[in-house]
Amino acid sequence: MELTSILAKAEKGEQLSREDAVALLHTDNTSSSFYQLIAAANERSRRVFGNKGYIFAQIGLNAYPCSGNCSFCSLAEKHFVVGEHYEKSCEEVVAQVREMETDRIEALFLMTTADFSQQKFLEIGRAVRGVLDKKVHLVANIGDFDEKMAVQLKEAGFDGAYHIVRLREGTDTQIPREKRIATLDAITKAGLDLYYCVEPIGPEHTYEELADEMLRAREYKVNMMAVMGRVGVPGTRFADSGEITELELTKIAAVAGLVTAPGKSMNVHEPKKMPLLAGVNQLYAEIGINPRDTSEKTEDNRGKGIRETVKLLEEAEYRVEKRK
Repeated sequence: MELTSILAKAEKGEQLSREDAVALLHTDNTSSSFYQLIAAANERSRRVFGNKGYIFAQIGLNAYPCSGNCSFCSLAEKHFVVGEHYEKSCEEVVAQVREMETDRIEALFLMTTADFSQQKFLEIGRAVRGVLDKKVHLVANIGDFDEKMAVQLKEAGFDGAYHIVRLREGTDTQIPREKRIATLDAITKAGLDLYYCVEPIGPEHTYEELADEMLRAREYKVNMMAVMGRVGVPGTRFADSGEITELELTKIAAVAGLVTAPGKSMNVHEPKKMPLLAGVNQLYAEIGINPRDTSEKTEDNRGKGIRETVKLLEEAEYRVEKRK
């Protein structure tokens, strides 16, 4: 089907098929069709999201060798490339939250490696919820868990969870796809909001693989969608495997927005300017460890702060509201 016909379907609010998604992803990045595509994604974003921009902040709680052994992650047990092992105390995390400009963020994510104690995480979550503005969503970004833990997360004050089936899960990671899917089901059954992402995208991934994850997100009716390019972290298996271009990531973000049709936000990771022309209205500010970084303080290296991300969205003429 021609690009114009597919975009017409999207404009009418019709669901795009896997074939539609793959066709859009095959758009030549240097063609006039590319601009048709990002214009359609941008128009949908501005209309559906009401021109609102959102900042999500994330705090990495620990840096330990992780048994998930993701081949692209700086924290994998088989090639741990972060300087030192560390774990933030509950008091440290609470202090960081108190220091944050939380009046500019929509959601706060707490991230750990897969083996982090779930009970300890719940304790930290309760403490953070106690000092965090009630209007700020609290989101868990942790390893796999069952429905009982999902319910406990909700009882501890979490509003949602970030969880995905990574590209080539079980091949480039040592985590079975079935285990990831079981956690997705636990999240939705417990009534937690699911935050999804197609990641980590590298040059080796096919457009069919990307389309499958976009459709998975749609099946779970996600309202907060994202795409993320893989970073060639030094010391990992993919250090010298190349990365996709920002232009390619921009196209993928546009397609994900049209195919998944999230109701609240479309994100690109890490924060970049170009995708803001293609329907992206949400960015992350990060503190602490980051799986795409070898620094224990990503805010001093790859990561961007809250003010920087607010400025990026405002430069794209999105409205990032400040709570009173």
